[in-house]
Amino acid sequence: MIKLPSPGLYRTTKPYPGMEEQFPANCLVYVGQKPEGATFVVRPGSNRRNRWFWGEPVTILRSVSWGESLKPLRAQGFYTLPEDIDLGGGGKWLKNAIVQLGYNTEGRAILFVGEDHESEERNILVFSEQGILIDDKMMDRLNWAPILPVKRADVNEAT
Repeated sequence: MIKLPSPGLYRTTKPYPGMEEQFPANCLVYVGQKPEGATFVVRPGSNRRNRWFWGEPVTILRSVSWGESLKPLRAQGFYTLPEDIDLGGGGKWLKNAIVQLGYNTEGRAILFVGEDHESEERNILVFSEQGILIDDKMMDRLNWAPILPVKRADVNEAT
């Protein structure tokens, strides 16, 4: 049985043989599975609210050795910091701060801190479009924050 990577986000560590321009080393990819069972790989399509969304074209993943070379990444979403992060110049993000984890096109982790904007009338956290790059060791130590996603229709039904 051929062992291909599980669906999820990955960073390439070497180019895909025969598709080096489409899938070079050090790029963000999503591995997924088609309904008929074929495993595919795709590059980011668009970024909205610090999250990547995927599109076409997808490429059927046929290289087992390349699939084994992929570096697994944490899911995009919300986490808490395991420790303070010193930003220099007296700034810091405190341990347990709520952050949003995203990635650049090279598959490097970026954190966006949650901000409480006092001038905002609604009781919401705002996440900047500019974040800080973190290393893989910090990414692996983030603590998942189970924030409930609410769709617009859900909000209208609740009122």
